[in-house]
Amino acid sequence: MTHDTITTQLNDTANRVGPMLDRATEQASALTQRGLHVVHDSALQLREKATHTSEATVRYIQREPVKAVLIAAASGAALMALASLLSGSRKQ
Repeated sequence: MTHDTITTQLNDTANRVGPMLDRATEQASALTQRGLHVVHDSALQLREKATHTSEATVRYIQREPVKAVLIAAASGAALMALASLLSGSRKQ
């Protein structure tokens, strides 16, 4: 092969690869944007659910304050018992 033939082939290849790289870059950018939108939408949904749960909890505490305190105390006791069991098993 001559120098001109090799140069021509390299130029042809570069001319074909350039647009392919441009398309790949555009596709990667589009995928990134879609991923960001999905994360953003998921965060909004999670925030809305947390707000709803918080409001429901406040309403329950306002309607049933004694039950709420008893539930909280029982939950705390159960967690302490679990923590005690787990820390006791590590010491042995």
